Amino acid sequence: MNLVQIMFYLMAFITLGSALVVAMGKNLMRSIFMFFVTLFGLAGLYVLALADFVAVTQIVIYVGGILVLILFAFMLSGKESLAIAQQQTTPYISLKNLPAFLLAALFLVVMLNVVFKADVNNLPWVKAAIATKNVVPVNGTINNIGVSLMTRYLLPFEVISILLMIALVGAAHLSRKEGAKA
Repeated sequence: MNLVQIMFYLMAFITLGSALVVAMGKNLMRSIFMFFVTLFGLAGLYVLALADFVAVTQIVIYVGGILVLILFAFMLSGKESLAIAQQQTTPYISLKNLPAFLLAALFLVVMLNVVFKADVNNLPWVKAAIATKNVVPVNGTINNIGVSLMTRYLLPFEVISILLMIALVGAAHLSRKEGAKA
């Protein structure tokens, strides 16, 4: 086992462990700060995958922008609404949560199916673009970043966009006043 593999497993363990703390934590403030650790760990995994641009984007946009927005929403919300939200905890495994677990399991099966059956290097449009040399830009250009984002790093890029949407919805929900109905 070489150093890169050890670093990968360490970063993956940190990322998954902190994500579990975020998902199962009862303290909202601790969950927000562990979300920082999760996003930094994910950026470290992108660096190990040689996706430097995606890693920098992860840190600048999500850690620098979205989590600060969530922290402000948390700090601006009243103590009463936070106390009510913390009192209304339900067990994770219950009959009420069964549809969510089934949907999450179905999503996991679909994602694993896509990942294991996709042969990205043999897609017809990628082969055609490489054959006509339209996809071979000079290193270090904006064109190279665009091609990399739409070919090699499309799945991480889309996962980050879904995470951004979830973070925005969560921040809007946290910052909403208790009496106002949306």
